[in-house]
Amino acid sequence: MKKQSKQMITPTRSLTKETEAMLNKQIVMEGKSSAYYLSMASWCETQGYEVSSQFLYNHSEEERMHMLKLFKYINAAGGHALQPEVTGIKHTFKSLREVFDQTLKHEIAVTESINELVDHCFKIKDFATFNFLQWFVSEQREEETLARRAVELFDLIGEEGVGLFMIDQEIGKLEAYAAKVAQSQ
Repeated sequence: MKKQSKQMITPTRSLTKETEAMLNKQIVMEGKSSAYYLSMASWCETQGYEVSSQFLYNHSEEERMHMLKLFKYINAAGGHALQPEVTGIKHTFKSLREVFDQTLKHEIAVTESINELVDHCFKIKDFATFNFLQWFVSEQREEETLARRAVELFDLIGEEGVGLFMIDQEIGKLEAYAAKVAQSQ
């Protein structure tokens, strides 16, 4: 009987250890995004912001899909994607505006992280990973557009009277707004 080796099925890798580590760091960020938006969705739901809640539940799932996209890429390139440990998620918010202010701040941080990855890959001439990351570059432009528009709604509509109800309703139209903006670029 032949003794089986404990080596990987495909030991050849196209990712550097540094790139793999940076991609795994991005997995952590995407996992936290998913958890953070899930927490925000739950808070919105308990506060009666049904449309915002559904928007954030959908957004949470989208962020999870971003994480899985990175998982599959790392593994296909001979690396090892790691399940992130997600801690430190905020569960209560002072207002609906705080939810979307935090969303914008978080999306800007994700964009900065993606940009660092892209810059790294360009510098080391890992053009396959550079090319793979272009989808994330475009996606982050859309994510920031959505978050920025959500924050603008608070200033445009105002929070007085039926303002919060109207803002909640308008949040449901953000996906269409982002698609329209993307087509014009």
